[in-house]
Amino acid sequence: MSAEERPASETQSARGVASHEEAVRWLKERRIQDVECIVPDQAGVARGKLMPTEKFAAGPSITMPTSIFTQTISGDYPEDDENFKHDPSDSDLIFEPDYSTLAVVPWASDPAAQLIHDARHRDGRPVDHAPRQVLRRIVDLYRHKGLKPVVAPEIEFYLVKPNTDPDYPLEPPIGRSGRPEIGRQSFSIAAVNEFEDVFDDIYAYGEAQGLEIDTLIHEEGAAQMEINLLHGDPIDLADQVFLFKRTIREAALRHNMYATFMAKPMSNEPGSAMHVHHSVVDIETGQNIFSTADGTPSREFFSFIAGQQKYLPNVMAILAPYVNSYRRLERWTTAPINVYWGYDNRTVGLRVPHSPPAARRVENRVPSSDANPYLALAASLACGYLGMTEELTPDEPIDGSARELPYGLPRGLLEAVALFEESEELMEIFGKGFVHTYRAIKQAEYETFMRVISPWEREYLLLNV
Repeated sequence: MSAEERPASETQSARGVASHEEAVRWLKERRIQDVECIVPDQAGVARGKLMPTEKFAAGPSITMPTSIFTQTISGDYPEDDENFKHDPSDSDLIFEPDYSTLAVVPWASDPAAQLIHDARHRDGRPVDHAPRQVLRRIVDLYRHKGLKPVVAPEIEFYLVKPNTDPDYPLEPPIGRSGRPEIGRQSFSIAAVNEFEDVFDDIYAYGEAQGLEIDTLIHEEGAAQMEINLLHGDPIDLADQVFLFKRTIREAALRHNMYATFMAKPMSNEPGSAMHVHHSVVDIETGQNIFSTADGTPSREFFSFIAGQQKYLPNVMAILAPYVNSYRRLERWTTAPINVYWGYDNRTVGLRVPHSPPAARRVENRVPSSDANPYLALAASLACGYLGMTEELTPDEPIDGSARELPYGLPRGLLEAVALFEESEELMEIFGKGFVHTYRAIKQAEYETFMRVISPWEREYLLLNV
């Protein structure tokens, strides 16, 4: 029975279909007028085109210039150098829809749908430095060894008052009590309920798109929240984080607030992280390879940790991608400053939560919430993969606080970028094209930042030096 012949009830899933034929039926049933054909760029920003449904039905592929994947967060482009070269003609790439991502756009004024696309060259080759393809490349490394990585991201963000002048600091928004939040409200239900209407919309928007929230909590900062997602396939979870960021921003705007995923949006408040839980499953048996048959930790489990200890400093340019990201990594805060590990220890970079053997996992607490979810998951999984293939051994777990121990992570973006490009092992896994492109973008962003004079400089240097 074809998609056209099936009853409507069989194609009523909130998210995803199997083919173009089913997508056309899905759009028709919902009276969708426009389709947002989107792709995540290097910053995790949604780029793309808006297409009338009739045009999409006639041919779903779109074209956009090669430079879409070399644009900086400020809209500039890096200069060519010895290792990085722009496409001199800035020719078109082909963007093909992944029909498993089809979903409505619940905040749209007119019925609209969204569809994540993958980038290909005209000869059919995938674009190696496209973020979604970078993650797919790392997942394929596991698959070729008969393994399947499983991840569960946790996304922190702040709700803030609208800020139309960037020279002014951000402030917490006004909740339903009519007062801004002050102090520390970790895990406070009352503090979450201050913004009940916003979260009602987030849940409704998420459900309409087929996105599943595991838990919602109030974090330590003023109007700082965290959404935890259910564990699953890395590409699917990266798609969900990508879509949830859009969703949360749109829900906040509806209530005259901003939602920000900046790593350190306010100087006197904690930073925002994107913690990622990892496990690895044997494809044939379905068993978690981090546990042996008798339930004890496996050699692969320890090697995965060791790989992250060794290589996380080298991928910090991905996990902490902006100058602002490094403001989060302060001693005596909830953010880690090193890559020590420990059992149920939140002061280290790598935490092993208490769990039954089947759910044994490693939580990477290093990434910040401003990271591109595709690249952050790829980087974290690549480190664990290298640890297992190199059969590395971790140091002893930390029992107690690691906050007074030495810094083990880069302190700034330029240092992080240099560490990324100098690792031969990561160069081989990610490919030279992506590494050099990403490095060039980050260096260009740093130069843009250096052209801005900060309030600190005016405060302490203006009349004193």
